[in-house]
Amino acid sequence: MQEKLNILLPGGFKQFRILKSKYNLSAKNVLIIGSNSEKIAEKMIGSGVKSVKIIVNDYDSLINSRLNLGKDSNVVVKMMDFDNTDFGNEELDLVYAQASISLTNRNKIVKEIIRVLKQDGTFCVSEITTFEQEYPAFVKNIFDASDILPLLNDSCSDYYKERKFSVLYEEDLSSSLKSFYENTSVLLKESINNLTDKEKSYYKKLLNKISHESNAYLKLGADKFIGLKMMILKKTPIVISKESPAEKSVE
Repeated sequence: MQEKLNILLPGGFKQFRILKSKYNLSAKNVLIIGSNSEKIAEKMIGSGVKSVKIIVNDYDSLINSRLNLGKDSNVVVKMMDFDNTDFGNEELDLVYAQASISLTNRNKIVKEIIRVLKQDGTFCVSEITTFEQEYPAFVKNIFDASDILPLLNDSCSDYYKERKFSVLYEEDLSSSLKSFYENTSVLLKESINNLTDKEKSYYKKLLNKISHESNAYLKLGADKFIGLKMMILKKTPIVISKESPAEKSVE
């Protein structure tokens, strides 16, 4: 129970455990996209990666990540736009995103991931999904509040195949969302008790958002519409065929 409470991400540690069982992390250069990923990064360090960097897209997340990691951590955290990073072309062996890129600008983010991944590089991702094309207004409000554009649960892999990824493994992690929202609800109550009035005022919008999402999922039936799908994907090398002289076009 304690391990689950240590990570505020949909899917908990399950995505990482599955990846580790199917992918050799040793000596890999890794990028993790998204906040609350510090525990995942530390587990990767413990699994022998060469380097691991986390990118977050807002200042509060940057400060929180650095505080959670501490001064002696080997994990590097930087603030960047997910769709416009400072990494070089084909620099990374593995990109890891846990429910962090299911956004309205997903297409641009994935294009950037393709750019920074080495040929035959690996992308481990979990997507916030929906089980139905149509869903109630209160579910749409949850997605809109977090700028989420969900993929359809049954066709997630098709989205990535269209972008020239090979699917090495996929698993539906939707059943883990119940624990995530239950744990989030517990942590929310504990946090409220420990916050000063000034902090409560500062975090009011975030606290209300978390409370609303947890309540909608656990009590109002959002679980019938919101899912989580994990995939391990391989970047497909671009093959440039050589034309024979007869095949070349004449201008």
